[in-house]
Amino acid sequence: MSLREIRGVWLTNTDSKVLKSQQRIAEAMNFLAETGFNVVFPVVWNQGVTFYPSQLMQQTFGVEINPNFIGRDPLRELIVEARRVGLKVIPWFEYGFASSYNANGGLLLQTKPEWAARDRNGKLLQKNGFEWMNALDPQVQEFLLNLVLEVVKNYDVDGIQGDDRLPALPAEGGYDEQTIALYRQQFHQDPPANPQDRQWLQWRADILTEFLARLYQEVKAINPNLIVSVSPNIYDWGFKEYLQDSVTWLKRGIVDMIHPQIYRRDFVSYKCIINRLISEQFTDATLTKLAPGILMKLGSYCISPEYLIKAIECNRKRGIKGEVFFFYEGLRENDGALAQVLRKKLYAQSASFPTLADLHVGTVHSQRSLSLWQKLERFLRNLF
Repeated sequence: MSLREIRGVWLTNTDSKVLKSQQRIAEAMNFLAETGFNVVFPVVWNQGVTFYPSQLMQQTFGVEINPNFIGRDPLRELIVEARRVGLKVIPWFEYGFASSYNANGGLLLQTKPEWAARDRNGKLLQKNGFEWMNALDPQVQEFLLNLVLEVVKNYDVDGIQGDDRLPALPAEGGYDEQTIALYRQQFHQDPPANPQDRQWLQWRADILTEFLARLYQEVKAINPNLIVSVSPNIYDWGFKEYLQDSVTWLKRGIVDMIHPQIYRRDFVSYKCIINRLISEQFTDATLTKLAPGILMKLGSYCISPEYLIKAIECNRKRGIKGEVFFFYEGLRENDGALAQVLRKKLYAQSASFPTLADLHVGTVHSQRSLSLWQKLERFLRNLF
């Protein structure tokens, strides 16, 4: 039987020149294929603009594409070059419901101020430099859904991807008049002043879960073979901070692949989180969907070859058939040192990308990959 693994990498426009020309794109796709990768996640949405000519953005905001790419279609160019070397393409909607970064809402909220998310003081919702649209607003949800469907309908892609901002909303949000009125209607009282109130957290997270369920259904209605992939924050931190109820997403079967962002800079921390996620979040039937997000490069940081090897070996020992790296430029650091490690050792044997059937395979396959200790741990947890 041929080897099937998810070997993915995110391709950004930040700290990267790959998207600046089709020639650069072609060279990058060659490099990824030669290194043993089989799927690329190119950015198509950030800073309130798209990386393809968008009729929806033109009609709604008067900006068809990121100004750096006027006259081009980087997404289409990338698909052509990726297909040429056998890579799958899953466009990544990086900013999701975030409108801007340190830009006071940017073009989106300047044009549609009624779409702004609000904190409990009524101010524009900001967290870690990002300003947010109201992800609980039906109009905002409709816009994001249509943006995703525009790509699905117009491009030969293998799926779509959301991340720690899709679906998501900082837990400090939800204090806009419309959401408050909806909460009052259901509970006959105002939302708690404490954003971390458990019922208030769950109620808002459930709205985002319903949005993801709708997105999943509408993508599948266009093409049932498309993969809906998400890369959320780690549970349950992601639930408490960004209303990302990824446990429920898995239980409801509204994701095909999930890449929790295990962005730790030492292997011991990475290993501890992997063990916890497998024991607490993933069942025998959903482990096949897991391909953790691994931090390869950020700013001056670059993962060591030793950590890279240990992380992938750890994944395989626990029955995890793949990983996705953030981000592409880490492979080119130090004259491609990390790419050489993958090419010569861990990815030396070629692997085909899993089918949807592989990702949704049931209990029998997954149970084989669980250790006796993990099975005992689950038994005891269910017992008590």
